[in-house]
Amino acid sequence: MAKIKFTAGRVSDFHCDAGKNQSFLWDSTAPSLGLRVTTSGAKSYIFQAKLKGVAIRITIGSTSVWNLDAAQAEARRLKVIIDNGLDPRQVKADGLAAAEAEREAKDAEKLEKQKQFVRESITLGDIWTVYIDSKRDAKRKGGKVGWSEWHVRDHESAVRVGGEKKKRGKGLTEAGALAPLLNTRLSDLTGERLGAWLANETKTRPTQAALAFRLLSVFMNWCEASDEYAGLVPAGACKTNHVKNEIPRKNEKEGDSLQREQLGLWFASVRKMSNPVQSAYLQALLVTGARRRELAALSWADVDFQWGSMTIRDKVEGERTIPLTPYISTLLSGLPRRNEWVFSSPTSASGQLADPTSGHKGALIAAGLPDLTLHGLRRSFGSLAEWTETPAGVVAQIMGHKPSATAEKHYRRRPVDLLRMWHTKIEAWMLEQAGIAFVSITPSLRIVSAAG
Repeated sequence: MAKIKFTAGRVSDFHCDAGKNQSFLWDSTAPSLGLRVTTSGAKSYIFQAKLKGVAIRITIGSTSVWNLDAAQAEARRLKVIIDNGLDPRQVKADGLAAAEAEREAKDAEKLEKQKQFVRESITLGDIWTVYIDSKRDAKRKGGKVGWSEWHVRDHESAVRVGGEKKKRGKGLTEAGALAPLLNTRLSDLTGERLGAWLANETKTRPTQAALAFRLLSVFMNWCEASDEYAGLVPAGACKTNHVKNEIPRKNEKEGDSLQREQLGLWFASVRKMSNPVQSAYLQALLVTGARRRELAALSWADVDFQWGSMTIRDKVEGERTIPLTPYISTLLSGLPRRNEWVFSSPTSASGQLADPTSGHKGALIAAGLPDLTLHGLRRSFGSLAEWTETPAGVVAQIMGHKPSATAEKHYRRRPVDLLRMWHTKIEAWMLEQAGIAFVSITPSLRIVSAAG
């Protein structure tokens, strides 16, 4: 092939030979650099050389885009690749693939950083409802980790923003104890942050603050155990000294349990209440040792007057069946059947007895007794039962306490008739201390006298 020194003029003046589709001109300055022109007048620089005895041709680009110096430099670069025994086309393909892989890696890294940023931006308020719904759904599907409705309400109340008009009474609703933390990122729930929050909440509502902290602590454990939120909450935040020093100490009021000698005054005052549903409910709390909300949710379908039993929705086991003792049977059989609930209320939105606390406080004041919470009635059952020498396991099963000893956990689940023997004894002892006598008449009972 004849070669000449390429110049800008020679490149510009080169034309396709007559009768040919294309013509070539070769540069003597840059090895393997050629100029191709077609019958249409299109000109482009090309590179042509042999790789391992096989001729290869590569188009560098149009002369309208590539100037002569750039084309010669590109030809020299391609010649170096050839001399190294490599195919420039493969080298280019490999380079493009590497560049694409690098771009994809950078995009993936950028996306991961964005995801991490979003994860780290998640606040307590963002995920609290997701947490509640997961437990509510587990309950609907029959899972063991599912929550009862009142446990759900505890979690919802803890994050209530407040400031809304009360449905009952005057004024606005109060914000829940966890409300100040709703806009806090999970990653910012450090020991210092939790300690400061606890210190502030404990000043005005220590009991609610303690409950809210327990709920939050379990929530943070749930986050750490989940694939989606693991690593977001600071590890061990709830166990730091900042938190331990601020956790409200249990300070159960001395006397938040009825004494044996107070039973007469308490029963006399409660039985005189103008609201028979509240009166029966309070007496049933004491005689059964049930939790206030599980007893409030007792329906008529749960009460078996014929066989003397009632089934209570238990927050530990799901439900438990306990004896329907003679005195309680009398109280329940005399209540109005307004709806499905045993302890009903015509003014409550749910149809259940809403909150008899104020009525109970009035009865305590009338009796001249110290303040006593509704939970104190449950506590009273457990302590007063000791006077009858009832086995601790029987009392625990009636109250719905989770079994503690190995034998209680795995072997002793007493039938209702065995529980009834002891439960009836406890009830009779309480009524005896209160000066209340009654005669059992099948299928119901009739009170015949009362002290005071």
